[in-house]
Amino acid sequence: MTEPAPAAQKKDSPKPDSMSATWSVTAIEDAEASVAEVYGLAGEVKRLSSERDETFLFKRADGTDFILKIANPAEDPAALEFQDGALLHLEAVAPAVPVPRLVPTLSGEPSHTLSTSDGPRIMRLLTFLDGELQYRTEASETQSRNVGRSLAELGLGLKDYDGRPPEGKLMWDISHTLDLQAVVGDVAGERRTQVEAVLAEFDRSLPAIAALERRQIIHNDFNPHNILLDPAEPTTVVGIIDFGDMVHATLINDLAVGISYHMATDNWAARTGAFLDGFLSARPLLSPEIELLPLLMRCRLAMSIIIAEWRSARFPENRAYIMRNHATAWRGLQNIADLTPAGLKRLAPNLTEA
Repeated sequence: MTEPAPAAQKKDSPKPDSMSATWSVTAIEDAEASVAEVYGLAGEVKRLSSERDETFLFKRADGTDFILKIANPAEDPAALEFQDGALLHLEAVAPAVPVPRLVPTLSGEPSHTLSTSDGPRIMRLLTFLDGELQYRTEASETQSRNVGRSLAELGLGLKDYDGRPPEGKLMWDISHTLDLQAVVGDVAGERRTQVEAVLAEFDRSLPAIAALERRQIIHNDFNPHNILLDPAEPTTVVGIIDFGDMVHATLINDLAVGISYHMATDNWAARTGAFLDGFLSARPLLSPEIELLPLLMRCRLAMSIIIAEWRSARFPENRAYIMRNHATAWRGLQNIADLTPAGLKRLAPNLTEA
């Protein structure tokens, strides 16, 4: 989901971005009525927590669950069309990849635009994936290996998706790490010194990053809040959700994002090796990608710290949600502060050039 870079996000900006826009809360009865009118489905709606839109659990009268999303009025329709295209593409070319399916409206469309007091708002209904979010399960090497392979399989499914995100920069795109220099001043104490060191390392590596060859649409948010596991077997991936941060970028960025969330446990080295083994079992890496992976992992963790501290200062009322990954990101960054490509290869002996 695109948004301006931090330097362009002014507190007095007349046009709110999708991360800071406000809107009138949709009444439960209005949400139920909209589903009945647009999809021809009767049932009950329950509100779920969400940061950038309104998200509901819709239980159809026969007991079947769905996810109902009503976008905020500042959302770019092209961004949602891009996400819808990715889901439809995966359904067509990689049906084994466990992602939500769009439920068509009565007129056969993937979404519907509601007229509200805040302006047009796009509504979508998606199938519900039944599983336990990864962050609520016990971490293990087997789990990391399977999650790593799932990321590779998702990437293969998206490889030939020719959709393009709308114009603008996504704050969470590692490609634009240096944009965060504009807000790094909100990071406190020793954390600021360490994240600034990562930004400087990224700056020095720009020529090598620009030379990377493999680029495609990537999920870009493969974190434990977006991965569903089988409750009976919490090492088996049964769902991948939230395609709102997709970008066109280097393939290795997707791996850096996914693996960065495996850095904050005592056995982080073993889990990192397992994640890489799982990924490599489906998709090998090129030598330049391997050389840059430790840095890009640090970049993602530094981004998590910078953005969380910056946004929590702007929106203190939502601090708990914004800071939910902050502590693990800081611990992870400390764990891999000195990780080199050679050290990464020792963790994953199969990490050799394709």
